[in-house]
Amino acid sequence: MKQLPIEMVLPGFLLISLCCATACASGPDASGFSLDALERQLELGRQEQLYAQRVDTENALAPFTTDGCSGGLSVGWEYLADRTESFREVHGARPPWEACCIVHDRAYHIGGSRKSNAVESFEARMEADKALRTCVLEIGEIRSHELGTEYGFTAKEVDALYTAIADLMYRAVRIGGIPCTGLPWRWGYGWPQCE
Repeated sequence: MKQLPIEMVLPGFLLISLCCATACASGPDASGFSLDALERQLELGRQEQLYAQRVDTENALAPFTTDGCSGGLSVGWEYLADRTESFREVHGARPPWEACCIVHDRAYHIGGSRKSNAVESFEARMEADKALRTCVLEIGEIRSHELGTEYGFTAKEVDALYTAIADLMYRAVRIGGIPCTGLPWRWGYGWPQCE
C-alpha cells in the first residue's frame, strides 16, 4: 500500500483529532469509529520506516537533546516570564511541567527499543504520550493549593484547567510526533531521518 506524504496526512489527522478528541479518543464510539485505530492505520507505515533506520547497523543513535516542551511552549513561557515579574513569581521561569516534557523527549529520542517492530513502537509512543498527560495532571495536583491561594480557584477549577492543558498537550504530541516527518521532535528523532 502506498504511503501518503506527511503534508497530506497531518491536516486531515488534525481535523479528525480536534473533532473527536473528547468523543472517541479512547475507543470506538457508537458507530464503531476509534481514533486510536485511525492513528494506528495512519502511522504504521512510518513506524516501519523508523524500524529500518533503527536496525540498520550503520546507523547510530545521536546524543540526547531536548528543547524542554516542544512547539515553542518552553520558549514562549520563558519569554513571558522574562517580561512579567508577577507571572514569573507565581509560575516560574520555565513551565511547571517541563520535567514531564524532558522525560517524554527521552522516550521520543530513542523511539522504542532498537528491535521493536512497528506495532510495538506505535504502542511505546502511545504510552509515552499518555505518561506525559498523566505527569502534567500530577503537576496540577501538586500546584492546586498554590493556584487556589493565588487566584481563588477551587481544587475542581485547577483540575479542569490542568485537564485541558494535559489533553491539549496529548493531542499535540499525537499529531506532531509521528515518526519520519523530519520534524525535530518526531518519534525516534535520535535516529537518522527516514529515507
